[in-house]
Amino acid sequence: MRLQDKVAIITGGGGDIGRASAIRFAMEGAKVMIADISEEAGVETVKLIKRNGGEAAFIKSDMTIPIDVENLIQETIDAYGHLDILFNNAGVNSKEKKLPDISLEEWQKVMDINITGVFLGMKYAIPKMEPGSSIINTTSIAGIKGQKLVSAYSASKSSVIALTKTAATEFGRNNIRVNAIAPGIIDTNMVEDWKKTDKWPVLSTANALKRIGKPEEIANAVLFLASDEASFITGETLIIDGGTLNI
Repeated sequence: MRLQDKVAIITGGGGDIGRASAIRFAMEGAKVMIADISEEAGVETVKLIKRNGGEAAFIKSDMTIPIDVENLIQETIDAYGHLDILFNNAGVNSKEKKLPDISLEEWQKVMDINITGVFLGMKYAIPKMEPGSSIINTTSIAGIKGQKLVSAYSASKSSVIALTKTAATEFGRNNIRVNAIAPGIIDTNMVEDWKKTDKWPVLSTANALKRIGKPEEIANAVLFLASDEASFITGETLIIDGGTLNI
C-alpha cells in the first residue's frame, strides 16, 4: 500500500474532492483525519471509509480560526501519534460579479477561506511534521490564468501557488515537500449552478478531452503527490484540467 502507516489530514474532507481523496488515502493504508466545517458531511466521509475497512475520524474545524486549526493538528497527533500528510483542500468559490461590484466582506470571506486557511494549516502543521512529510494545497486553473467575474477567487488561488512555492523553498532542507494541484472544471457541487445555465454545453467541453473531470481523478493525483513516489517533487503546481489551458 502506498500510504501504509501514514497519517493524513484532509481539510474540506466532506466535499467531493476531499471525500474522494480521503477514501483513496484510506484504501492505500493511511489513517485519515477528516476536517470540515460541516459535521454532517465530514461524518459521512468517515462512515464511507469505515464501511470499506479503513480508519478515519472527524474533527469539526473552521480553517479560518487559528485555534480550530491548532487543535486539529494536535488532536490528530494525539489520536494517531504523528502527522505525515496535510491536504489543504477547504475552499469556496465567489459569486460572479465585476470587480467594482464586489463588497469588501465578500472579498475577505473568499480570501480568509482560500488562502488564510491554507496558511494556517501549514503554520501549525509544519512544526509537527517529520522529514519525508508531504503537503498538498488546492489551487485552481483560475489562479494560473485568471478568470473574469470571479476576481476574488482567482486572486486567492493565485496566492496559494505563491505560498506553496515559498513553503517548499523554506522547508525543503527539512525534507518536507509542498506542492499544489490546480483542477479545471470538476463534477462537484461547485458547478451545479453552472449546469443550469446555457453556458454549460460550452463549459463542459472546453478542454482537449471534451468532458469535465471526476473527483476521483483529482484524488489519484493527490495520492501521487502525497506518496513517496513523488519524493523529488516540491514547489510544483500540478494542473489537472483535461487540457483546458492548452486550447
